[in-house]
Amino acid sequence: MTRKRERVFGGQITAPVALFADVETPTSPERLAISQISFPKQQPRRYFDPEKMEQLVLSIKEHGILEPLLVRSLEDSDKYELVAGERRYRAAKEAGLTEIPVVIRELSDEQAIQIALIENLQREDLNPVEETEGVLQLLSLKLQMPTSDVPKLLYRMQHEAKGNVAHNVMGSDEDKAVQSVFAALGTMTWESFVNNRLPLLNIPQDVLEALRQGKIAYTKAQAIARVKDDGLRGDLLDKAISQDLSLSQIKEQVAGLKTDKAKQEDSYPSLKSQIDDVLRLAKRSKVWADPQKQKRLEKVLVELKSIVGDVNS
Repeated sequence: MTRKRERVFGGQITAPVALFADVETPTSPERLAISQISFPKQQPRRYFDPEKMEQLVLSIKEHGILEPLLVRSLEDSDKYELVAGERRYRAAKEAGLTEIPVVIRELSDEQAIQIALIENLQREDLNPVEETEGVLQLLSLKLQMPTSDVPKLLYRMQHEAKGNVAHNVMGSDEDKAVQSVFAALGTMTWESFVNNRLPLLNIPQDVLEALRQGKIAYTKAQAIARVKDDGLRGDLLDKAISQDLSLSQIKEQVAGLKTDKAKQEDSYPSLKSQIDDVLRLAKRSKVWADPQKQKRLEKVLVELKSIVGDVNS
């Protein structure tokens, strides 16, 4: 199955110093026992492509680790916390290595998270969901506000930039902080991020999870997300992944589902109006004076109640 890589940013991310001036330069690498390294509590990375992980394991078995991992020392312990290089760490363990090359840095909690985010955003195989969430976390740290509040700030900036409403954000310290982050990250502006990437987080959970795992391209996920019915959307998502449908094929499927729904909606009022018409005619007719017709009506009524009962249940 072909999986297309869709980068959020057009250029490479600059050094961490561009965003956080108090981050020191790396020291020379040394070797540590892999058992001395632990994962941080907050890890920006979530998904690793199994095929690429297998390739990395084979490469490490043949050539070793070519780029040292970044760790920081933990207080009152001979243990170290992984800051950057989780993919290499996991592959090294799977390859059976007992020691790995590392660069040890003295970093605060905030600095460690900053570097981990930037390192992950530089990876070629990071998927659009991870990129979007990583940028929001980076902005959260720079702005010193909860991650959940960052989209609200960006939308306020967007509204003010369009002249829709005055939030007094443009030109503020918050605005300057946002501008500095996007200037350091690459070619995408904050406006483009708001327009093209924030909507990604509103995609239904099933489609979002497929995106997060790299099972489907971003443009295809957008098309599938337009299907509101959970069951139909799930079926189309499974089909798109298993059969590797093209974007045009997915759009055709979505259009077909919309057409079927429209036909159902058109037929529903017509049928309902027919029932209303029959009831009006029945009330005005002389059927009530004919015992045989009344018995037939009772049978029809029982059948109708059965059908309506099934629909309501």
